[in-house]
Amino acid sequence: MKIPHLRWWIAGMLFLASVLNYIDRQTLSILAPTIQGELSLSNEDYAFVVNLFLVAYTAAMLFSGRIVDRFGVRASLAVFVAWWSAANLLTGFARSLGSLGVFRFLLGLGEAGNWTAAPKAVSEWFSPKERGIAIGLYTLGATVGATIAPIIIVALATRYGWQMAFVATGVAGFIWLIPWLWLYRSPRENPLLRDSEKALLPDAPPPGVSQKPEGWRAVLRRREVWLLMFARLLSDPVWYFYQFWFAKYLFDARGVSQVGLSITFVIFLAADLGAIAGGWFSGRLIKKQVAPPAARLRVMLVMACLIPLSALVPLVDGLYVALALGMVIVFAHMTWLINLTSLVVDVIPQRSVATCFGVIAAGSAVGGMLMNAGVGRLVTHFSYTPAFYIMAFAHPLAIFLIWRLRRMAAASA
Repeated sequence: MKIPHLRWWIAGMLFLASVLNYIDRQTLSILAPTIQGELSLSNEDYAFVVNLFLVAYTAAMLFSGRIVDRFGVRASLAVFVAWWSAANLLTGFARSLGSLGVFRFLLGLGEAGNWTAAPKAVSEWFSPKERGIAIGLYTLGATVGATIAPIIIVALATRYGWQMAFVATGVAGFIWLIPWLWLYRSPRENPLLRDSEKALLPDAPPPGVSQKPEGWRAVLRRREVWLLMFARLLSDPVWYFYQFWFAKYLFDARGVSQVGLSITFVIFLAADLGAIAGGWFSGRLIKKQVAPPAARLRVMLVMACLIPLSALVPLVDGLYVALALGMVIVFAHMTWLINLTSLVVDVIPQRSVATCFGVIAAGSAVGGMLMNAGVGRLVTHFSYTPAFYIMAFAHPLAIFLIWRLRRMAAASA
């Protein structure tokens, strides 16, 4: 049996994995008030559990990529999804701070692997002109998962109890494994791949070129890895800020009611559009014979020029104007992120994509933790306004790194 457009079926499976990834991580925050009451947890206890997840997630970014490069996408992602699904399922049986913390720590160890395996899969299955769309598709899964999680989790918890919400979403991950293990093989080994589609796949590595993953020393010597890591450390906190703090800002500073905060779904809608547009923009340039790395960088530079609009958000009077500005900023960031991720796949040898991406993504996690701590202090002791100003200059600060990458892109082209 041959499956038409197999590479896009695989991209669809990566999308679904990302949806599950974000639903599982959001479940605790959605049910936090109920769980805190039942397990007698203070706010400090809850923060401790969240930090355990973040520490595990950041550390796992580093070693999960190495696992993917060593054992391949099919087996690695299957293990990661099974691991985090089991951890999420077990959370439903937590009866104390200790057990809750252990299960969320285990969740963090598993969930990081999704974001190192997915770009490796894209590098194997998609040519440069299609990579941006494929990366945008699985990234879209994160925003879709975050958007639908409250609906699904609240419905399950209301009808069956909070424990069943964890169990049901955990079981969903094990169901995902069935089509994944059937569909995925590397392109040169996949019996489901049609001959007509083989011509659309990336070129195989030249004969004689080693396919053994690079060692840690070689990876950490790559200047592009460090530049991309710091670019994400600087820029990704913008997304985390609008994802986790924007609604609270509208409630605290603009007096929007709890019910009225439902309007913030437009922020996630803008992220969805940016995830798709990012790959489309650079793909159009590549079709016009622009080298793939140069195409990504052009799009990133344009998007970086839009991010300073963040400084206007606390200054404008109208709520809808503030929301519109937030949408533009989130759209620009997600477009930037898709192209930055595509750039990793463009400039890093396929045999080491996952390892390098793990190092780069760790910068994102560290940046998110630093942002969260910094914004918390600013809001407590000053106001939200300085936080918006800092977010405005995050991407412009990364422009210096982008210009360094431009020279490397020209060399690789």
